[in-house]
Amino acid sequence: MKKFYFAGSIRGGRVDAELYRRIIEQMKSVGTVLTEHVGDLSLSAFEQSADRDALIYTQDTAWLREADMVIAECTCPSLGVGYELAYAEQHGIPCHVFYNQERTQLSAMIKGNPYFQLHPYQYEEELFEALKQVIFQ
Repeated sequence: MKKFYFAGSIRGGRVDAELYRRIIEQMKSVGTVLTEHVGDLSLSAFEQSADRDALIYTQDTAWLREADMVIAECTCPSLGVGYELAYAEQHGIPCHVFYNQERTQLSAMIKGNPYFQLHPYQYEEELFEALKQVIFQ
């Protein structure tokens, strides 16, 4: 069974939380989503403390090393997601980056890096069709 790391904005903004939830549900039909909590609609962008932040870093980097693949939804810019993608690249974990090209300008550091498999979309139907192709590989 595949292990997926889903990356989506938390502290950068939760505007796409419902979309994350639906993406995660589709991914769960194929394997385990190590970061299922990213799709939790009650997750707050404001829960912070030094101890909690260290625990999050330790847990997330462990999950990244365990993952077979990273799926990132990058429409809402997030420093954390950018870091997760760089960490995954450093560890040779395949990365697929989805973003709504009508709503965002993807960072040149991601868009210009040939390591990342980019999946621009305009409509959610396009996102979910591309996601199916990626997760069923």
